[in-house]
Amino acid sequence: MSARALRTSRVRLFAAATITLATLTLTACGQGGGVQDEGAAAVSSSARDAAEKGGGSTERGSGSTDSGSTGAGSGSGAARADQAKSSGSGSSASSGSSASSGSKGSSGSSNSSDPWDPENRVECTAGNTKVKATEVTRPVNHLLITVTNAGDDYCDLLTPFYPIARFGEAQSVPPVVEESKPQAVVTLAPGESGYAGVLLSAADGSGGDGYTTDELTVGFGDGSSASVALPGDGVYVDSSLAVTYWQSDLADALQW
Repeated sequence: MSARALRTSRVRLFAAATITLATLTLTACGQGGGVQDEGAAAVSSSARDAAEKGGGSTERGSGSTDSGSTGAGSGSGAARADQAKSSGSGSSASSGSSASSGSKGSSGSSNSSDPWDPENRVECTAGNTKVKATEVTRPVNHLLITVTNAGDDYCDLLTPFYPIARFGEAQSVPPVVEESKPQAVVTLAPGESGYAGVLLSAADGSGGDGYTTDELTVGFGDGSSASVALPGDGVYVDSSLAVTYWQSDLADALQW
C-alpha cells in the first residue's frame, strides 16, 4: 500500500472514530438529560407532596390553633363565669350585710323609749290606765279628768280622742269643745298622764235641767269604761255640760 493510500485510510479511520465518539457522547448526554429530567420530576413531585403535606399540616396546625383559641376562649369564659359567680356571691354577702343592718334597725326600733314605733304603742283603754276626777277652783265650775298610763307600753288616746263622760243616769254624753282639738294624737309613756277639762255648769246660772250626781263613768274608744269617784258629795251639772279633747298639758285642758 502506498503512503498516500495509507494516509487516506488513517484519515477515514480517525473520522469514523471521531464520529463514533461524538455519537456516543451525544447518546450519553441524552441519557444524562433524561436522568436529570426524571430527577427534577421526582424532586418536583416530592416538593409538591411535601408542600401539600405541609399545607395540610398548616391547616391542621391552624385547626389546632383555632381549637386552642377556642379552648382559651372557653377558659376565659369560664374565668369570667367564675368571676361573675364570685361577684354574685359578694353581692349576696352584701345583701346579708344589709340584712344584718336591717337586724340592727329592728334592734334599734325595739327601743322602748321610741314613742313612734308602732310595735311599742297600744291604744289607751280602761284596762291599761287609771282615771281620776278632780274639781278645780279656776276656772269655776270645772272638773279635771286625768288619765294615767298604768301599762308597760306607750298608749295612744284614740277615737273619739276625748273622754266619753257620762254623769249619773244621763242618757247622753256631753258634747266636745271643737276649739280644743290638739294638733296630734296624745301619746302617753308608761306612768305619763293626759288631761281633759269638763265644764260642769254655766257660771252665770243660765244653764237648765241641772242636777247633782256623785257618779261618773269615763269611756274609751275601744268600748271599755272606768267608774270614777267624784269629789265630796258629788258635782252639779246642767245643760251647759261639755268636755275638751285629751291634752298632753294640764293647762291646755282648762282653757275652755
